[in-house]
Amino acid sequence: MPWEFASLWDQALTYAQFVRDATRCRELWTGVYDTARIPEWATRRAHALGHRLRLVVLAEDWCGDASSTVPVLARWAEVTENVELRILRRDRYPEVMDRYLTNGTRSIPLAVVLTAQMEELGRWGPRPAELQAFVLGERAAGRTSRDYYPEVRRWYAKDKGESTLREVLDIAERASASGPPR
Repeated sequence: MPWEFASLWDQALTYAQFVRDATRCRELWTGVYDTARIPEWATRRAHALGHRLRLVVLAEDWCGDASSTVPVLARWAEVTENVELRILRRDRYPEVMDRYLTNGTRSIPLAVVLTAQMEELGRWGPRPAELQAFVLGERAAGRTSRDYYPEVRRWYAKDKGESTLREVLDIAERASASGPPR
């Protein structure tokens, strides 16, 4: 069944459009994108799927987690011939965001993984699983993001987007294993 919001693909922004229109943190977005190096395994695994992937990412330019992951996904889409990426601004598309709440919140970034025919394979976000567990633990301990944010930034710098790529590919591979896309 086609993705409920398939008509939005053509309205969604390319990465370049999103960054061009950014009013906050543009330097962070471009810095992560410019330094992103996509491992060969990530392009190889995408090619091995045997079909195109489309990623619709819900994001805003002020989000630190988005600025650490979306530029890597964008670079991956750029260097991988069967991956496409578009971005919807979370606050402009609340009806889409509300379909993908994380524990009742509009947490971003959130990537919806689709086939070329707009069949939904799964979703990823708002951050890699290992980092999400850390953040939830910090919150449960009563710490605020101001307390642990430097550790989050270090984690992203060390990881270089590889966990995000791995987890998005895992979604696509699991869905492909359950049956070929139509």
